[in-house]
Amino acid sequence: MKKWIIACAAILVTGCSQQNVSIPVSGVIEHSLATTIVDATGKGIGTAELTETEAGVRIHLLLKGMTPGVKAIHFHEVGKCEYPKFTTAGSHVNPTNKQHGFDNPKGYHSGDLPNLTVGENGEVDLEITSPHVTLEKGKSNSLLDADGSALVIHEKADDYKTDPSGNSGDRIACGVLK
Repeated sequence: MKKWIIACAAILVTGCSQQNVSIPVSGVIEHSLATTIVDATGKGIGTAELTETEAGVRIHLLLKGMTPGVKAIHFHEVGKCEYPKFTTAGSHVNPTNKQHGFDNPKGYHSGDLPNLTVGENGEVDLEITSPHVTLEKGKSNSLLDADGSALVIHEKADDYKTDPSGNSGDRIACGVLK
């Protein structure tokens, strides 16, 4: 009995000493991926890590060297990021054929995401979750269909209502999701 109590205490002490450990409720992450985000010159400016969770797809962005300010970010329908304009990424992921924008009464796209803010230092460290997409192959809202998808950052903020892309300006960064 004493050995069992000592073993439990050791586990508790060891477990409590760990910082920033996140374990999903199920204890298993079945779907996750990481991608490099490139700018309009093709230079890597950071990473996006996507993980399937019970709440949706969690995106963790770590970016550097960007112009400060508020920027739109969306999932686009094709996993192709040819710079400098990234038009090869296609339109927003939109399997339900809605219009664009969280504030659009006819919207919104599954690929719509909240704006991100680039700090004065040109960096982003952000986590957001999209409940409208999945990394599970074979689903109509999967980011991992036959041609993949892309995570695209635009030069300006999304106004959350103007179809098709929120009046967010040019595409300035992109990451392939396959």
